[in-house]
Amino acid sequence: MTEIQIGQAKRARRAYSFDDIAIVPSRRTRDPEEVSTHWQIDAYRFDLPVIAAPMDSVMSPTTAIAMGRFGGLGVLNLEGLWTRYEDPEPLLEEVAGLTGTEATRRMQEIYTESIKPELITERLRQMREAAVTVAGSLSPQRTKEFAKAVVDAGVDMFVIRGTTVSAEHVSSQAEPLNLKEFIYELDVPVIVGGCATHTAALHLMRTGAAGVLVGFGGGAAHTTRTVLGVAVPMASAVADVAAARRDYLDESGGRYVHVIADGSIGTSGDISKAIACGADAVMVGSPFARATDAPGRGFHWGTEAHHAELPRGQRVQFDTVGTIEEILFGPSRVADGTMNLIGALKRSMATTGYTDVKEFQRVEVVVE
Repeated sequence: MTEIQIGQAKRARRAYSFDDIAIVPSRRTRDPEEVSTHWQIDAYRFDLPVIAAPMDSVMSPTTAIAMGRFGGLGVLNLEGLWTRYEDPEPLLEEVAGLTGTEATRRMQEIYTESIKPELITERLRQMREAAVTVAGSLSPQRTKEFAKAVVDAGVDMFVIRGTTVSAEHVSSQAEPLNLKEFIYELDVPVIVGGCATHTAALHLMRTGAAGVLVGFGGGAAHTTRTVLGVAVPMASAVADVAAARRDYLDESGGRYVHVIADGSIGTSGDISKAIACGADAVMVGSPFARATDAPGRGFHWGTEAHHAELPRGQRVQFDTVGTIEEILFGPSRVADGTMNLIGALKRSMATTGYTDVKEFQRVEVVVE
């Protein structure tokens, strides 16, 4: 482990982002058509190792269903506009027309509307009737309050997602969520995060989670680095959590917990590098925000953007490039890695001689 001295009283570990590393081709290559991108977590098998992030700008019940039909997993934000309003489309249209600080102020107002359990039930029912894997997301702060409504509605997979999630949250103001107890009582697999260190990941794995999200403060719509000073370069974070997965596999006698990179995944190259660093799958937000059929209409924001007291995110505008299907499978009309994400992943795997995602985790990388 390389440490550098940044001053007489402080040493820091050198860490790397996806931009800092590159994948090394091997002596063997393959036909991209002979490469498999299948991924399985618990009893659920997917054609693609891609999860669409639970953000209002990316996922509606309709786009979550589409994502499921394309072979990935769409996760609906159960604290978003779709569970606060019967018809959020006019509000999405309004947000797309606002500028700068005006957008932050107005979003803070819009998101003060209370979450309605009956709308959680209705949105998940809509997804379930489409015969796709049903996944919904809550923050740790809201999980206790709405988990029963989510599970009763028939969710297949439950995601607990926050900027930073720990297995040991200390509070003198309220009883914290006991993750281990909560996950044990649920009948569905739980994905939880984010985290970015070996120790934090190991603690989350011990709660019984089926998957751990890696990353915080690194997304295109986050300003966590500027507001809180918190961020971790993702290549190092994924590799550290992958090491925790290996250690927990030995500790637990063979229980495998999936590592899901969640942050700084902006292009197809980032997906390949995340898997090369040890991720089993990636959670993607901003690439899908570029879709013409995304609910954000070319704008992208996360839950941090409308926090009532301390917004740690912003509403970002992207040029739309194509439909969600085209962003996943092409054909691509741009050469910047924002379209045909799966075609690019397959070609990257084929160029290095690997046939499936699990094998591809062993590929050699270099620091540029």
